[in-house]
Order: sequence, then structure tokens, then C-alpha cells
Amino acid sequence: MSFPRTPKDVPYTKGHHRITEHCSTWLVPDGTWGWSNAGLIAGRGESLLVDTLFDVPMTREMLTELQGTTVDSPIKTVVNTHANGDHWFGNELVADASIIASEATAEEMRTNGPDLMRGVLHQEGPLGRFAQHILSPFDFDSITATPATRTFAEQLKLDIGGVAVEVRCLGPAHTEGDSVVLVPDEGVLYAGDLLFIGGTPITWAGPVSNWIAACDAMLAMDAEFVVPGHGPVTDADGIRAVRDYLEFVQVEAADRHRRGMTSEEAMRDISLGRFADLDERGRLAQNVLAVYYELDPEMERVDTREVFRRIAELEGFA
Repeated sequence: MSFPRTPKDVPYTKGHHRITEHCSTWLVPDGTWGWSNAGLIAGRGESLLVDTLFDVPMTREMLTELQGTTVDSPIKTVVNTHANGDHWFGNELVADASIIASEATAEEMRTNGPDLMRGVLHQEGPLGRFAQHILSPFDFDSITATPATRTFAEQLKLDIGGVAVEVRCLGPAHTEGDSVVLVPDEGVLYAGDLLFIGGTPITWAGPVSNWIAACDAMLAMDAEFVVPGHGPVTDADGIRAVRDYLEFVQVEAADRHRRGMTSEEAMRDISLGRFADLDERGRLAQNVLAVYYELDPEMERVDTREVFRRIAELEGFA
């Protein structure tokens, strides 16, 4: 079997794509809200799955299509890169495996289950319309929340049927406990939602400066193929693009904070310039808040529903 020579040789189409001898990915275009990627590392007699998907039907479809590989190397280990539901709500279908997450992710899973999605969907007004727009394709009613069964603090080394795998927690950034999965001998990095390619990163936890540091840490891993949580397979340039966006928001938001603008005023005032073509531009609302929180740790936190209302406003759902 031939493998792609560069990340650009991996087509951004739905389904299972081999990358190297032992590494592959399950891609789900278009990479916007909820349409996330997963990964598979197949060794001798066992496999590791990087993330499940947003609901049970999506995850079942993926697992069925992966059977060509997993029939001989069944999934015995799962790593959930973070606690957003589009990366773990399908865990019940792999409940017999060892499900690994960082300590911070495991804790965050307690309050980030399907009930949260159902609650947002039932809101009225602009928030409800926006929630329906981004979440209506998914089935949150049939999910049995199945959190991690094994945790780690900073780094975990695994042997997956003879394949060396490193799991590293680089959060808090996007969420409280973002992890990446590196297969150093094959130059493959599964980055979870520390990378959005073609879409706007969103800093739910922060600080933004730590996410920028996480980008530098990923660059130092020197992976040839980088699988993002959302979007097409990329390389170091994709990591740099995310870092550039975060640095841009950090500078622009800090400038407006110094001038006394509220976070809501700042989000409306910032012109995205070369980042205006990214999907989910409205996520700027939360990213500005993350910068403000970092500059003023005593600032009162904005409720998640209010954050979604601001995002909806910036994306024209007011």
C-alpha cells in the first residue's frame, strides 16, 4: 500500500484515510461546529482510537468503517483529547476499552455532558436559532455519557502493539485539559482542538498565552502529518496559522482593554483583517473574553449562554 507523501495528499473527504503504516484518520468535513476528526493507531493485535464523535450514530458509522483495520487489531485504548462532546459523546460504543483523558479533562467531563447541549437547543430567540443552526444535525437524546476510566497528569507513554505513542497534556487552552497524541517514529501528531484548520479557534478555558505556548510545543514535536480536531490534515504551517490568529486576538483585545472598552465593545470593534475568511468568525467573542480574563483575573465570568448569544450576534443571528 502506498501512503501520502505530504499532508496535502490526504484528501479532505469524509471517511477513513491512511497516513502511515500504523496511523490513519477519520475525517468529517466541513469541520465547523460538531464536525470533528478522529484518529486510529493500529499496532499488532490492538489499536488506539483518538476521540469518538458527537453522537452515537456518527461514532457507530466510523467504527463500522474502521473494521477493515480493527478486526485484526481491535480497539483496546481510547484517548479523549478534551471534554467537548464532539470528541467523547460516542464513548459508550467503545466502553470495553481503556478510556484515557487528562485529569483536567476527566473532571470537566462531569459538567460538559449531553444535557448541556440539550439545554442550549431549548433556548429561545437568537441564541436558540443559532443553537439550532449548529446543533440540530446531532442526536443528543440517545447518548449515555461514558467518561474516562484512566487519567494522567502531564504525559503518558503507551505501547500499542509495538507502536510507541506519547500522550501529552498541553492545556489549559481550548479547554481545561487539552491533550495531543504523538506517534514519534512515524511523524504523526493528533492535535485535538488545539488546532482548527480553516475555522476559528475558540478559547473556552485559556489563557490565550498558554495556547500560544501549546502551539510552540507542537511545533517542537516536528511532526510531518498533523491531524487537527477540525479541518484537513496539515503540517507545521497549520500550527503557525493558529498561533498567528491567537497572537492577533491577544494584541487587539489587550489594546482595547487598555483603552477601557468592555469585552462586548471590543468584540464589535475588532476588524479581523486577514482572518475574516475563517469559518465561525463569531468565536471572536469568547476569545476576547479569554484575553480580558487573563489581564483581569478578578473579572466576573460571562455565562456560557451569554457567550453563545454574543457569538450568534457576530454571525448575524441577532
